[in-house]
Amino acid sequence: MESFLEEIVRSPRLTLYQRYIDAVLSEEQKKREQFYEEIREDQKAEFINGEVIVHSPVKIEHNIAGKLFLELLDMYVRIRGLGFVGYEKMLISLTRNDYEPDICFWKKEKSSAFTPGQMRFPAPDFIAEILSPRAEKIDRSIKYDDYAAHGVGEYWIMDPVGETIEKYVLKSRGGSPAYLYYELSLKVRTGEINSDAIDGFKIPVRAVFDENENLAALRKILSES
Repeated sequence: MESFLEEIVRSPRLTLYQRYIDAVLSEEQKKREQFYEEIREDQKAEFINGEVIVHSPVKIEHNIAGKLFLELLDMYVRIRGLGFVGYEKMLISLTRNDYEPDICFWKKEKSSAFTPGQMRFPAPDFIAEILSPRAEKIDRSIKYDDYAAHGVGEYWIMDPVGETIEKYVLKSRGGSPAYLYYELSLKVRTGEINSDAIDGFKIPVRAVFDENENLAALRKILSES
């Protein structure tokens, strides 16, 4: 267990801390239920630590990188029947927060349980977030920690300006969610990048940022199907 948790557990104020935390979470839950009632399909909004975060429109380089990566991943997954790929408006409901990742993937074992009309979804097996100036801090802190704590096996952070991809893989220091964390596997601008969570998925890094490279990679996926 992390040291600050050990200190709390040993503290004679533990019950008082628990009462305070319970009160905070109870108030948050009321706000969360209101969020579910008021969120609109035309919004990209998230519920994070008791606050509703409404996202502004993205810059074109963000849109291009997201679209190119989505085309590659979705084509690969659908051809091989590996599961389900979602983008932007899929609301991921974790124990405390609700997120709308840019791109995510569930293996067939999870996605086969999805039903028509479903609007809230469990933790994916893979998430990719595309950096933007306003969201970068959240992507690298709260989401980074929350995705790991809820067992998202792999997390990619894509920088459409620097044209790099960071691949983080899930590790554990023990047997509970409190011990789950991400380890940087690689950060690349060129060459190829593969996924540990999506069986056999490997693409050229440039195919996420360059349309010609993307077309070549799509043709390769189709030819190998």
